[in-house]
Amino acid sequence: MLVLATANRAKGREMAQLLRGIPLRILTLADCPGVTLPAEGEASYADNALEKARAVARATGHLALADDSGIEVDALGGGPGVRSARYGGEGLSDPERNALMLRELESVPTARRTARYRCVIALCSPEGREALAEGVVEGVLLEVPSPGPGGFGYDPLFYYPPLRATFADISAEAKHAVSHRGRAMARAREILRAWAPGAQS
Repeated sequence: MLVLATANRAKGREMAQLLRGIPLRILTLADCPGVTLPAEGEASYADNALEKARAVARATGHLALADDSGIEVDALGGGPGVRSARYGGEGLSDPERNALMLRELESVPTARRTARYRCVIALCSPEGREALAEGVVEGVLLEVPSPGPGGFGYDPLFYYPPLRATFADISAEAKHAVSHRGRAMARAREILRAWAPGAQS
């Protein structure tokens, strides 16, 4: 069994989709009553992902997978980065965070609105085995959010030039093929194949 160590339902659905074909039973925190995640810190994506995966592996006795990800905006000095989920303070909605980012970038020309999504995935076993996988994707931030029906977080702002679309405009399958989480999960699947007998795609 593999427990997805995330309380974000949209992220959990995306992780589960990216793990299709791995012959492990996928559990979420909803399947593990009483298991809670440690608070995310400010040190690094890797530290946050490892802390979550370690906690869930210890609490459940199963292999655990966690990620930490963020958007790094060059005009904001690489921020919000590891603070992306807490950008502007706790309790803001995704549209509110997007609106805040647009206000901060109001005077920034298109050529300087470069950004990247970064994802670090941690895999931890209850016996203490640990591994990390990272994925990055480069893009540009729009001046107005896309009304596209897909994605979550900053996806309505994140324009991916090779596809001429934001991550909110494209299908889940198209996003998985190029996204930071898709790239990190492809590497994580290789680790799972090495760790779990029979875990072949």
